[in-house]
Amino acid sequence: MISDILAEDLQVVFCGINPGLSSAHKGYPFANGSNRFWKVIHQAGFTGRQLAPQDWQQLKDFGCGITALVARPTVAASELMRDELRDGGEVLKEKILRYQPRALAILGKQAFSKAFGVNKVNWGYQTLKIGETQIWVLPNPSGLNRATLEELVAAYRELYDALHS
Repeated sequence: MISDILAEDLQVVFCGINPGLSSAHKGYPFANGSNRFWKVIHQAGFTGRQLAPQDWQQLKDFGCGITALVARPTVAASELMRDELRDGGEVLKEKILRYQPRALAILGKQAFSKAFGVNKVNWGYQTLKIGETQIWVLPNPSGLNRATLEELVAAYRELYDALHS
């Protein structure tokens, strides 16, 4: 089981869908070498240097937190049941209400849609809030996602810029 990084006064909490098998095995998020999360958040401005997956606890030093919608590891997020995502959305809302980061970044449209019961989802800022926390939907940095590194960085940079304007 991978622990969350949640605390008061975070700028953003990144919410992955669920751990992949390599993350579950190694004990930290986004551990698979094909996942671009660490590179993307650094290039978008969230971290002062590119963290290695095993340095994930240092996210908090940069005002960032991390969690997942579902704790159960799978090869692909498509293996998750709708109920798992919906239940995960309820638990996530409780966590975010407790800590109230400035923004919650959910990494994937389908995950957000199923977890929050929203049918039409656009990328970026959402009108829905959890307490005072803004919700953003960003592309998943998984190697399974066809988005280019540049497209991912641009999407994450939009959130970074909004938080720092």
